[in-house]
Amino acid sequence: MNNNGLNSLFTFLNKLTPVTATTKELVASLFTQTTLSKGSYFIKEGQLAREIGFLHTGVVRAFYSGNKGFDYNKHFFTAPSFIGGYASLITGMPNQIQQQALTDCEILTAPYNSFRALFDECPDLERAARILAEQFFVQKEQREIDLVLLDADERYRKFQQAYFELETILPQYHIASYLGITATQLSRIRRKFAGR
Repeated sequence: MNNNGLNSLFTFLNKLTPVTATTKELVASLFTQTTLSKGSYFIKEGQLAREIGFLHTGVVRAFYSGNKGFDYNKHFFTAPSFIGGYASLITGMPNQIQQQALTDCEILTAPYNSFRALFDECPDLERAARILAEQFFVQKEQREIDLVLLDADERYRKFQQAYFELETILPQYHIASYLGITATQLSRIRRKFAGR
């Protein structure tokens, strides 16, 4: 396996909490490197999640489809980041939030049950997983607050700050969906910002 992906994974984990050489060795034995081509899915609605992924390069969107055929972008994962149907992994219920590659991606994948089984043996890995879960919770709560309390202009400004590198990569309708507005509204906001 190309070590770049593993190096990126261990750098990511070490930023959460220091991990030992033994933990790295055990984790490395679980992951395999693969590619996810643009437009393909890491997980679809209705599937049972069995794997976690680590996004080494690329962009993945997490979204759900409304009953009128509209997609609602919930989150953009940019490298480096963990991806996967987390609720499905924990509950054993079918996945609801789909994850699709918006660019060609390099990912590492591992069976979740095997990864989870390392927690007893590797408290540093369990600690990293807990810190990551806490970060996701805070991000999720802040996004929910933003959608209710901020107007579209303010949400767009926050998107620019959080995902500045995506503005030129993503189609306008993906950004608009994430912001909870139409593509036409986004065009108006962009024109207004450009005129300042």
